[in-house]
Amino acid sequence: MLKTVNSTRTFSDERLNRYRQQGDAAADAVIALVAAQGGREGIGLLMRWLGNTADWDESRQHPAVQDFMRTQTHLPDWANPRQMELAMRFFQKNKVAVGLTLGCYSLPYCYAGADGARVLWMSQRIHNDTHKRLEETGEWVFGIMKKREWETAKAIRRTLKIRLLHAAIRWFTLQSGQWNNDWGYPINQEDMAATNLAFSYIVVRGLRKTGIPMTEEEEDAYLHQINVAGYFLGVSEELLPQNRREAFHLERTITRRQFRPSEAGKGLTHSLLQALENLSPPALRNLPAAQMRFFLGDELADLLDIPAVPLEKRLVGLANSLPIFPKLLPYNP
Repeated sequence: MLKTVNSTRTFSDERLNRYRQQGDAAADAVIALVAAQGGREGIGLLMRWLGNTADWDESRQHPAVQDFMRTQTHLPDWANPRQMELAMRFFQKNKVAVGLTLGCYSLPYCYAGADGARVLWMSQRIHNDTHKRLEETGEWVFGIMKKREWETAKAIRRTLKIRLLHAAIRWFTLQSGQWNNDWGYPINQEDMAATNLAFSYIVVRGLRKTGIPMTEEEEDAYLHQINVAGYFLGVSEELLPQNRREAFHLERTITRRQFRPSEAGKGLTHSLLQALENLSPPALRNLPAAQMRFFLGDELADLLDIPAVPLEKRLVGLANSLPIFPKLLPYNP
């Protein structure tokens, strides 16, 4: 349970060094049991089910998977229904702007973490079919921002499938023989916390940049909503920021520790840019690069090798009306 504090927590290198060597014990234990029985083939079959957002029948899965999906469904004690509802209402009102911020700010922000990006690059899931991965990301975000999906527990089950998928990728990464422990544990707690920030605090910061009106109460609620989702994704509760100031301190510390140029980060960003360009009108194909530079700033954009497009940079305001996940905007399960 998140503890109430009067002062803002800071996040030391010593603490984050420990979390950098930790994965997700509960989910990793499930994958270990599946692997013990079915080996690589068993994990591969499970991953196909985990990645299928239309198949919710877990009865054919390993008993450990069934048990995990059944027992991990309770909201944390600190979940605040009023804040969750406020966040979902805000999202529905501003979903185009949020989608833009996710695609052009949150995702490349994640790729700037050099060691964390290695897992994504090695798994080949993103750069082999970036458009599909974008759709999956959008489907998850739009799902957890629907009140009905929380009422039916579908938002939780959807998130738990992603959590197990991450654990399966972690297992394959460790089995590959290509992983260097100096990079930290694959999909470790520090990188998971950074991703949580990318989908919460970075979105709030991006919306501020684009001039979307957002009250302090709405900002707090949005962070809270993603924290609840992060809890179901297996992020340690100690790494879920309890307020915007904690989010600021955690983000600054992780940026200092992890952001640097890397082949993986540049490659993932290039794949993302190509996918977003394909979603843009032909006359505005360079607009995603301009929008990324607007959000990230030139220093971080240079780190990721995002092209400088001075003409389109003057047009970034137009992007507020361009849906980054056009097929998912009418998503209504």
